[in-house]
Amino acid sequence: MVDDKEKNMKCLTFFLMLPETVKNRSKKSSKKTNPSSSSSSSSSSSKLPPVCYEIITLKTKKKKKMAADIFPRKKPANSSSTTVQQYHQQNLSNNNLIPAPNWQGLYPTIRERNAVMFNNDLMADVHFVVGPPGGTQRLPGHKYVLAVGSSVFHAMFYGELAEDKDEIRIPDVDPAAFLAMLKYIYCDEIDLAADTVLATLYAAKKYIVPHLARACVNFLETSLSAKNACVLLSQSCLFEEPDLTQRCWEVIDAQAELALKSEGFCDIDFQTLESILRRETLNAKEIVVFEAALNWAEVECQRQDLALSIENKRKVLGKALYLIRIPTMALDDFANGAAQSGVLTLNETNDIFLWYTAAKKPELQFVSKARKGLVPQRCHRFQSCAYRSNQWRYRGRCDSIQFAVDKRVFIAGFGLYGSSCGSAEYSAKIELKRQGVVLGQNLSKYFSDGSSNTFPVWFEYPVQIEPDTFYTASVILDGNELSYFGQEGMTEVQCGKVTVQFQCSSDSTNGTGVQGGQIPELIFYA
Repeated sequence: MVDDKEKNMKCLTFFLMLPETVKNRSKKSSKKTNPSSSSSSSSSSSKLPPVCYEIITLKTKKKKKMAADIFPRKKPANSSSTTVQQYHQQNLSNNNLIPAPNWQGLYPTIRERNAVMFNNDLMADVHFVVGPPGGTQRLPGHKYVLAVGSSVFHAMFYGELAEDKDEIRIPDVDPAAFLAMLKYIYCDEIDLAADTVLATLYAAKKYIVPHLARACVNFLETSLSAKNACVLLSQSCLFEEPDLTQRCWEVIDAQAELALKSEGFCDIDFQTLESILRRETLNAKEIVVFEAALNWAEVECQRQDLALSIENKRKVLGKALYLIRIPTMALDDFANGAAQSGVLTLNETNDIFLWYTAAKKPELQFVSKARKGLVPQRCHRFQSCAYRSNQWRYRGRCDSIQFAVDKRVFIAGFGLYGSSCGSAEYSAKIELKRQGVVLGQNLSKYFSDGSSNTFPVWFEYPVQIEPDTFYTASVILDGNELSYFGQEGMTEVQCGKVTVQFQCSSDSTNGTGVQGGQIPELIFYA
């Protein structure tokens, strides 16, 4: 449990793929070292200070991954399958019924026989009281099985400084997470859920169960999105998981505005806030960064039990306020937003207005150089383009193509052809779908200068694209009917480190396919 003074160790509400907004905020809790648990495991887990988590109930189904996928095992004989299932259910509920005589003969492998002992008082020689005061759960354990599964448990029970205790208190681990770890140690099964995976990762790190920790990280990487990237960034730094940290930055950079507007952004600690505000490749308007920082400050005031005043918001932001690149905002954004927020002093507001207008610019505490953002990549799927009279028209029909990538990318928009008979303006409705579900769409206009160039049309926010899955890109154009179109299409294109495959789409009603047609380019961040 965590000290109010230690700001990096906070109870964070973790959410993944939530069907609805989580309204409850996590609050800091006090840190107390428990002598009964720390004395035996501090040498192995001192690098990871304890964290407590507020566990929430999700409406999503729990996902299960069996370790048997990695370590194949034989299934028990059909004659005993009912009995095996009965004992498995018994262990989950911990009703501690005594197995039938010769129950060992029902299980052909030592793994299955050990699984009978999971969460079972039968032959238990130690008990754990897990969880913070008021939310504890007493769980049975078997020293030999635990010592085989964890070097920390081995030191605790069989090391030189082992203590012979029948009951061990573990206040800093959530009971559900501890059970998930025990299930892996006893049953060789990885059972992870969105609402407990962070707490399970903490338990796996504390007791040095590396394969379970890796599975937790893989689960988080798979579930990573703009909604939870900021929270996971904070936690990945705490757990010293550089691969997960890098993956979080990729999402935050590419989908910065979604990430900054998410509920999870307000739950991050101050150190993570500073690292995000410093980020050179953040792909967002500066006014969005400013508004996100104010939202964070409001929630931080609540966490510190401070009145929601302008002065207190500025106080909790501290020097982080000057990491917001206010002078790089559009003048309208500054005048109608930051200048009227009340967070800036009169002198700061006056100096920034002078920065916009005066030839001799004043010195500012704010960073005045615009962020670099991300440079979009373009995947061009045609080797040539052409136009033929009365052959390529639109008439409001859909042009569509399917594509798949081998690495996670973020589709920002499409490059489209324009008029082949002089300049013209087009209205374009672009859409991106996966298995019929719309992931992104936008209605916008673009101007074609009559050349064979492609013209970008953007989604409101970049759309995250997972590898090895086909997505459908579609456009409905309204404008000059005679247009350039692509020829000599390729089924596979290498674009930087990303390989893109194309195939025809059944949604296409205007002739676009792999060999020719519209949507010549995918514009993306990688």
